[in-house]
Amino acid sequence: MSITLHHHPFSRAAGTLFMLEEVGQAYELQFVDMKAGEQKQEPLKKLNAMGKLPTLVDDGVVVTESAAIGIYLADRYAAGRLAPALDAPERATYLRWSFYAPSVIEPGCMAHAAKWEYRAGSAGWGTYEEMLDTISGAIGDGPWLLGEQFTMADIIFGGTVRFMTQFDMLEKRPEYMAYVERLNARPASQKADAINRRIMEERGITMG
Repeated sequence: MSITLHHHPFSRAAGTLFMLEEVGQAYELQFVDMKAGEQKQEPLKKLNAMGKLPTLVDDGVVVTESAAIGIYLADRYAAGRLAPALDAPERATYLRWSFYAPSVIEPGCMAHAAKWEYRAGSAGWGTYEEMLDTISGAIGDGPWLLGEQFTMADIIFGGTVRFMTQFDMLEKRPEYMAYVERLNARPASQKADAINRRIMEERGITMG
């Protein structure tokens, strides 16, 4: 197998499984014992100086950061299906929401939860309320960010919405939860969740 995902079910690599299952390319998992601190040790630190998951290796090519991994996998293995063509007008919207998740939603939720004091005009994520309305607008009438076409942007953006609502870091607006339900209903999502649960059971991993 050419693709190896360094993985732990309580890391962002859990969501990368959804990406890999949708792409449909063979892959193997390399378990990283985060409790033992393996993510901060060699050999992972040699691949990813941040010592973080997910870290993906494809034929010797190292890709880190969840959104980058998703874009990479879709472009290489599912172009036209999970990723609009490079010259397609839809690619602008695809890229916009793919990068909105790590650039705005994640820091915006963290700032709101931690009650950071900051000037919205100076922060890249703006205000929490503007972010909420923007997420609603992106989902729109759905079912997906590009209308009828499901893309990797839905896994990146939608996965973030799913995680943040699950842990009450994002308002559970009806349109958010309906979108999450559509994501959860996808066979690739269900298979990824089953793999994560199996690994937790096999290794005796609990949230505590």
